[in-house]
Amino acid sequence: MSEMHIDRQALDWRIATRSSGGNCVQVAAAADMIAVRHSRRPEQEIILYTKPEFEAFLDGAKKGEFDDLIG
Repeated sequence: MSEMHIDRQALDWRIATRSSGGNCVQVAAAADMIAVRHSRRPEQEIILYTKPEFEAFLDGAKKGEFDDLIG
């Protein structure tokens, strides 16, 4: 797999409105990928997901498939 260079400063990072106290992740569109990072460590690692991967995660989250992890 080839390495992809992402200019994290140029990305339009988003954060959920419910997030508070730094306990959150940020997401941004990065070419044909979705970039994810922790808000407390914005200069550290980012994880890249394909749009279908991220769409599958969001679908599961909307359906409550991960609710048991926090409840």
